[in-house]
Amino acid sequence: MILKCVTCGREYDPAELDYTCPDCGPIAGTCEVRYDYEQISRRFSRETLQRNPDPTHWRYLPLLPVLQPAHIQPLAVGGTPLYRARQLEQSWDIGQIWVKDDGRNPTASLKDRASSLAVVKALEKGATAVTAASTGNAASSWSAFTALAGLPNYIFVPAGAPRAKLAQLLLYGATVIKVNGSYDQAFDLCCQAAEKWGWYNRSTAINPYLGEGKKTAALELCEQLGWEVPDYVLVSVGDGCIFQGMWKGFCDLHRLGLIERLPKMIGVQAAGSAPLVQAWEAGWERCKPLQAHTVADSISVGIPRDQVKALQAVRASGGRFIAVSDADILEAIPLLARRVGVFAEPAGATALAGLKQLAGNGIFTAKDTVAVMVTGHGLKDIDGAMKAVSQTPLVVNNNLDDVAERLSLPH
Repeated sequence: MILKCVTCGREYDPAELDYTCPDCGPIAGTCEVRYDYEQISRRFSRETLQRNPDPTHWRYLPLLPVLQPAHIQPLAVGGTPLYRARQLEQSWDIGQIWVKDDGRNPTASLKDRASSLAVVKALEKGATAVTAASTGNAASSWSAFTALAGLPNYIFVPAGAPRAKLAQLLLYGATVIKVNGSYDQAFDLCCQAAEKWGWYNRSTAINPYLGEGKKTAALELCEQLGWEVPDYVLVSVGDGCIFQGMWKGFCDLHRLGLIERLPKMIGVQAAGSAPLVQAWEAGWERCKPLQAHTVADSISVGIPRDQVKALQAVRASGGRFIAVSDADILEAIPLLARRVGVFAEPAGATALAGLKQLAGNGIFTAKDTVAVMVTGHGLKDIDGAMKAVSQTPLVVNNNLDDVAERLSLPH
């Protein structure tokens, strides 16, 4: 296993580098984990997976950068359900639509896939304290796993972090530092603190192992579909780590011969937080920073930290980045709940909003198979969910006549 800078191509021994390439810097110098795939192929195949009774994402351990499995924590991550959305298929004339509900992970978001691996790497490196910057989901996930590992945890969140996510952090025992500023400012402050006090930093993109954890969603998706690869995979995007991680997962499977082709990756950003859309449309290699504003707090990012890998992934896959409005996102929450039965936070429903937009533009055909990632549960952001509904409870007196009157039913 080696770490390779995605910009200059320099290779590092993981023992000598924790985060990003020092020559290229924290954004351009993000690193990718590279493996000896020939060696892995001897012990990792469709057949070995079929014999493996482990239902969690650790069933893919041979394809993960774990040196000391004894540090794996007991929370059951992965094995999240995959639902076929037949009502949406009929409405939008798409062959197959599959919805993967990663809100069913232990702390209710896909970020558990990354945190479960990152805590192993922290312990392997002898960390005595840890930190992360997050809009909420990564922080609550990190707090759960570090609590189990007995590691002091310092979390930097932006001023607008939802209350439900803050509650999780505090209940897990994290020291929460609420920054008067944006997520991007909290991120930079976190990195400064980590460097000054020697804390192990889980913050997205700079930590090269997070994408490896997130790629297990792609491995799992392919296995659940009987190794039939979707034509398109839609993912909500903030920093770009889930997006690039899933693409890495598909590429790893393809390199090992477990799948025969690769999907087109479609990244969906909120219109008020869409620097990757802007960069992709303009043909840029880097994003221009912007002030992010969106109801989808989990993807409210003005400086995508994994932008290099994300842009490489979308171009390599022949995919695209698109933007959807906050109104589209809020509309997708009840649509997902009523047509698929999945309750998502705003960022979790953003990919479905993108699917609806593209379906309306005639991008898909009746022969296409499309997979949509739901990255976080609706209970993570109740305020966001309430903005998505216009109905209010009917208030009645404690008698059946009043119920009948309010419902316009016969007395």
